[in-house]
Amino acid sequence: MSTPTLSPTTAAAPALPTGTLLRLATAGSVDDGKSTLVGRLLFDSKSVLADQLDAVERVSRDRGLETADLALLTDGLRAEREQGITIDVAYRYFATARRSFVLADCPGHVQYTRNTVTGASTADAVVLLIDARKGLLEQTRRHLAVASLLRVPHVVVAVNKIDLVDYSRERYLELEREVAAAARSLGVADVHTIPVSALVGDNVVERGAGTPWYDGPTLLELLEELPTGDDPDTEAFRLPVQVVIRPQGAAADDAAADVFRDYRGYAGQIASGVVRVGDEVVVLPSGRRTRVAGIDTADTLRDPADPLAGLPEAFAPQSVTLRLADEIDVTRGDLVAAVGDAPELTQDVEGTVAWLSDRPLLPGARVLLKHTTRTVQAVVRDVVGRLDLDAAELVPAERLDLNDIGRVTLRLASPVAAEEYVTSRRTGAFLLVDGQDGGTLAAGMVGDALAATRHPEQRPAQYAI
Repeated sequence: MSTPTLSPTTAAAPALPTGTLLRLATAGSVDDGKSTLVGRLLFDSKSVLADQLDAVERVSRDRGLETADLALLTDGLRAEREQGITIDVAYRYFATARRSFVLADCPGHVQYTRNTVTGASTADAVVLLIDARKGLLEQTRRHLAVASLLRVPHVVVAVNKIDLVDYSRERYLELEREVAAAARSLGVADVHTIPVSALVGDNVVERGAGTPWYDGPTLLELLEELPTGDDPDTEAFRLPVQVVIRPQGAAADDAAADVFRDYRGYAGQIASGVVRVGDEVVVLPSGRRTRVAGIDTADTLRDPADPLAGLPEAFAPQSVTLRLADEIDVTRGDLVAAVGDAPELTQDVEGTVAWLSDRPLLPGARVLLKHTTRTVQAVVRDVVGRLDLDAAELVPAERLDLNDIGRVTLRLASPVAAEEYVTSRRTGAFLLVDGQDGGTLAAGMVGDALAATRHPEQRPAQYAI
């Protein structure tokens, strides 16, 4: 394995999207090699277009480098290239014969932890890098805590720059034990460790000759095999209403005018579960019950033969429009849920937040809470505590500062159908927003997400690992 030289460009076209989709995010401390790892992953999996590699080679040559700097494939901002760091979340799309990937390359600086929260919030897996020479740092523990709080299903720890410690098996095993201990203390349920060299390419896509003692999968092999998502049939149906659709202004001679004259649909993305025509549902917060009369998509509504034929069923994360059997008042922000296990309404929310603002969070602060498609006014009743990353436990605190993770209690002006985050990542998540400028203040998880960091005997049953 070697670094691509600055010779004539020979990059293959990216593979066509196939198989299942895996959303992954990278994280780690500054200079751990995240962008280089992503660049290596894209290059060795032949997911780099020729003109992209040509541009990288040109910039590398201008810098006086003899080899292509693969980090430039993801560090797109001018400031990032000049400083050699990642600032923004860079999204990349690539595919292999077995799976398609959406990759969020997150920054490592502590002041950009907010970006890491954003990148990991929808991820199926987080690839966390640590420098084999430096070991676990505070930022490493912070990112493990973020992965735990966000209930990211899989965490892959890449022990990078293994070539700079002479491919030492002893050093790798030492770090593997430290990673396992830190993961347990922070409640990370599924963690894998791989020795890699992003610069050279060892164990990223292809095996490296320097680690004959490692018999596990390469990073790409593991990412291709990780299970994704939950079975929609095992989840309760939830659809936050994004928009009410009522076609208006159809011309008198429009053939579709009669069909859609009385059409009323409620559109949104299914957050969880499965819905079928004929299912009994409840609309929250009104509590009105009805049945699903039809399920439409943009494609079915365009069918000239029968635009209202619709689908017999739909499941998460499809975007659909529901037609209901009864004329009831439904607006944006309402939640359509299965009758049998609908969530309870509440105006009091206790949750864990990752504070993302330069301004500290103090009791009494007035904010907006955005839950699914519903936004309500809220006041911070109390700051319960802050997560001490070194001790991996909640400690008393009177405020939360930038990048702190802590627990708060909120009082809402109107009820929301919030569920425990451990039960549902979609309906258990919320944002705190500044009512003055609309800026995001915090990413929140309903319930005691920090319970996962407690001793196993003290954890609630749903947080058992």
